[in-house]
Amino acid sequence: MVTDETKAPQPTAGIVVIGDEILSGRTRDTNSGVIAAFLTESGIDLREVRVVPDDQPAIVEAIDALRRRYTYVLTTGGIGPTHDDITADAVGAAFGRKVIHDPRAVEILRAHYVTPEALTEARLRMARMPEGAELIDNPLSKAPGFQVENVFVMAGVPKIMEVMLLDVAKRLVGGVPVRSETIDCPFGEGTIGTALAAVAAAHPATTIGSYPAFDGRGFSTKLVVRSRDAAALAAAADAVRAMLATIAAERGEAAPAAARPAQAY
Repeated sequence: MVTDETKAPQPTAGIVVIGDEILSGRTRDTNSGVIAAFLTESGIDLREVRVVPDDQPAIVEAIDALRRRYTYVLTTGGIGPTHDDITADAVGAAFGRKVIHDPRAVEILRAHYVTPEALTEARLRMARMPEGAELIDNPLSKAPGFQVENVFVMAGVPKIMEVMLLDVAKRLVGGVPVRSETIDCPFGEGTIGTALAAVAAAHPATTIGSYPAFDGRGFSTKLVVRSRDAAALAAAADAVRAMLATIAAERGEAAPAAARPAQAY
């Protein structure tokens, strides 16, 4: 049954991954996958992921476009102590705000780097952020991230990003999570394609993804049914199983095994 809750507009999000090292292949981006899983569990639709270089105009363009398009924007990278950490400047430019050494952030760094010698000019760069920003807590390495309106700026180091995300999570309003059911199909996509399209068309409150695999002997497919509506999900999954049973019977083969239990996707 489609309810008012499942019909309500869902919050949306975009991710901006910042760093030359990601685009060069030197560093593998894992942050966007972690954030994507968190957003999905929170009922927030991730619509776009952009990877941009350490280039201020490129960062400004990405942040400005996504913040106007989506409910939330989460960025990773570019808030460290070196000259190429320019995300604060880019966010300031995107919002037309002056970038300052935030007094609260400076005090956090002073408490962490006890001696004046330890709190170098480079480390003080990590206190730079647009004027009026809200701090994002970093219990791991202390230098905070920051929030400006609907943009949340986090570190690029995965472990630090993950602890910052815990603080960001408290500030986001989620929606109805998508549920999914995975059905293992022993047939290749070429065998099931036409019938699967008919099932998908008959169940518009769901989406059905088809993911092929090859094990060296032949093709198989994982079919993933997704919906925010539990009844629609169950009906579509039943229709997929019935479709596979029909194909198996036509080929003189055993019906595929039961689907995996529904879960938050």
